[in-house]
Amino acid sequence: MALVPLRPCRAAGRLLPLLCGAVRSKGAALSPGVPGRLTQRRYKKDVLPSPEGPVPSVSITEIRQYLRAQGIPFHDGYSCLHTPSLFTGGRDEQPPPASTPFTLFIDKTTGSFLCTATLAEGTWQDFQANVELQHRGIPPASSEEQEEHARRAREDARCIWDRALPLWELLDKEETDKTKAMFGISLVTDATLKRFGVRYLRTAKSLVFPWFSPRDATLKGLKLLRAEKKGDAIAYEEETLPRFDTYHNLFGLPLIGRRDTELVLTGWELDALALHQATGVASLALPRGATCLPPALLPYLEQFKRITLWLGEDLRSWEAAKLFARKLSLRRCSLVRPGDLQPRPLEALNQDLNLTKILRAALPASHKSIVSFRQLREEVFGELVNTEQVAGIKWARFPELNKLLKGHRRGELTIFTGPTGSGKTTFISEYALDLCMQGVCTLWGSFEINNIRLAKIMLTQFATRRLEEQLELYDEWADRFEDLPLYFMTFHGQQNIKTVIDTMQHAVYMYDITHVVIDNLQFMMGHEHLSVDRLAVQDYIVGAFRKFATDNNCHITLVIHPRKEDDEKELQTASIFGSAKASQEADNVLILQDRKLVTGPGKRYLQVSKNRFDGDVGVFPLEFSKASLTFSSSSKSKVKLKKMKEEKAVSAKKSPEGGSGTSKKP
Repeated sequence: MALVPLRPCRAAGRLLPLLCGAVRSKGAALSPGVPGRLTQRRYKKDVLPSPEGPVPSVSITEIRQYLRAQGIPFHDGYSCLHTPSLFTGGRDEQPPPASTPFTLFIDKTTGSFLCTATLAEGTWQDFQANVELQHRGIPPASSEEQEEHARRAREDARCIWDRALPLWELLDKEETDKTKAMFGISLVTDATLKRFGVRYLRTAKSLVFPWFSPRDATLKGLKLLRAEKKGDAIAYEEETLPRFDTYHNLFGLPLIGRRDTELVLTGWELDALALHQATGVASLALPRGATCLPPALLPYLEQFKRITLWLGEDLRSWEAAKLFARKLSLRRCSLVRPGDLQPRPLEALNQDLNLTKILRAALPASHKSIVSFRQLREEVFGELVNTEQVAGIKWARFPELNKLLKGHRRGELTIFTGPTGSGKTTFISEYALDLCMQGVCTLWGSFEINNIRLAKIMLTQFATRRLEEQLELYDEWADRFEDLPLYFMTFHGQQNIKTVIDTMQHAVYMYDITHVVIDNLQFMMGHEHLSVDRLAVQDYIVGAFRKFATDNNCHITLVIHPRKEDDEKELQTASIFGSAKASQEADNVLILQDRKLVTGPGKRYLQVSKNRFDGDVGVFPLEFSKASLTFSSSSKSKVKLKKMKEEKAVSAKKSPEGGSGTSKKP
C-alpha cells in the first residue's frame, strides 16, 4: 500500500472542529454551515507576514566587535555565536563572567538571538537594547501580547492532550492494531511510542505529537496527524497548535542528552520514531518537514558535531536537505540520498531494511570546487531514474503549461512579458499561487500594485469566487489562505536593486523561499546610476537576478514590459524591452499574447518561446473568468488547443518556414 504523506497540510481548522466544542484555537476556523460556528469576526495581526524592508543588516564582524567592546565573552559555533544569557541571574550592571553557562545564541547571519534558558528571543537591535538596559539596571521588557497568545495556545493544547489516550492503552486491542496499521506503524513498538509520548485522539481519529518546552517540560503545543485511505494510497493531514508559522517543535528534543554529539534530522514524526527504534541514534523531526527550517531552531542544534539529514524519499526532499545543510554548516552535515533502497525511515523499517547501513552510506554535504564524474555519477543516475521529479513541480491549474515546460524547477530564471493591460499581474499571481498551494515557499515583490490589492486578487483566485458577495465566507477562506507559505516584500514604486537582493537573501534564509516573483524590472532601473545607458543598467539587474537564482537554488520569475510595438503584431522574444541579455540569461521566456478584436474582447494565449530544460516551445489559449479572476485552462480550452495543434501541424507540413504551434528545438 502506497503512503502519500501530505506535509504540511496547511488546512487550519479542519481537524480541531472535530474535537470538543470547548476547544477554540485562535487559528481554528469553523466552516460556515457547521453547527457551533463562531459568528464573531476575528481580526488577525500579521495575516501575511513579510520581511520588513529595507532589512537592517549586520555582519558577523560587527557582532564580534560589539561583544568585545561590551566585554561579553563568546565563542564560535556552527551557525551561532554562544554567549552567557542576559536574561538569567540578578540585575548586575557588570557583564556576565566567562564562567557563566553559554545559553544565549546569536545567529551569525541575521543577528537574531535566542536564550534557551528563558526562551527570550529577538532581533540584533533587541539584543543591543537589552545590553543597554542591563547597564542601567533595568530588567528586560517582555511582550504581554505574545505571552497571552502563547497562554491560550497552551490551554487549547492541554484540553486536547488530556482527552487523548496513549495508543497502547486503548481498551480494544483490535482498535489499536487497526489504528497502527492505518498509520503504517505496526512495527513501531509500544515502548517507542511511550518514550516519545505519542497519544491517540478518538474523536478526530488522529495521532497527537506533543511539543514540550525545553526549559521546564510544560506542554507548549501539539500536532495532530490524521490518515485517510484514498484508493490504494494513504493520505495524511496535519494540524498544529499554535499555527504553523509559530509551531517550532523539534519533536524528540526532550530525549536529547547534553553529551549527544550525533543527530539525524527527519522530515516527519513517524520517521523519527522508526529511526530511533531501529538504530538507537538521537532523532528529531522538523516541524514543517522539508518545507522550511526556521532559524529559531538552530540554537538547539549547536551541540551536535555531526548531523545527518534524512528528510524523505523524493527529489524535493533531497533539494531541501541540501538547502538546510547550508544553514547548519556544510562541514558537519551528511545527506541520505532518496532511492528505492533508501526510502524514508518508516518505509525502510516496514521493508526490513538496515537503517544503520543506510546512515553509514550518507553523503557528505560539503564538496570541493572541482569534482570528477565518479563523484557526480550517483547524481546523474538519480536524475535519470527520477525524470518526473527532476522536471519539477507540476501546475495543477495549467496542465498545458506542464506539457511545454514540464514543471517548475529551482535555480531557474523565467522572463514573463505581455502587452499593457493584458492581465500580466493577474496571470502571474495565479501562476505563483498554484505552486504556493503545493507547498512552494513564495516571496512576492510587487512594485506596481500594492500588497493589499495583490492579496485581494490572490485570495479571490484561491477561493475561485467573489467574496464581496459572500462576506460570511471571508474568515474561512482567509484562514486557509493565511496558512500558505506566502510572503510579500513591502516595497512599492522605484527601488534600488541592492536593497531588493538583500531582502530576497534575508527571506531565503529565514523562510526557505524557493520562488521569487518580481513585478516588474522597470521599477528598479530608476535608482541605478551605473551608466547613463539604460540598457547597461537593465543588463546589470538581470545579471544580478540570474546570479541570485543560481547561488541560492531559487526560481525567479521576472516580469518585464515589452517594447512599444504595433498592437496588431504578436509579441516575440525580441519584443522584450532592453538588450538581448534578458532572453539570453533566462531559462524560460513566457509571453502573454492579447489578440484584440474590433467586435469584442480579445483572445488571450500563453506562448512559451524559450525552454532551456528540454526545448519544447508552443502556445495555448487562456480563458479569463472575471468572477474568479482566473486564467486556468478549462475543458473547452483544451479542445481548442488540440485543434490548434493539429491545424499547425498540417500547416507546418505545407509550409516549413512558418507556424507557431508546439515545436521542438533542434
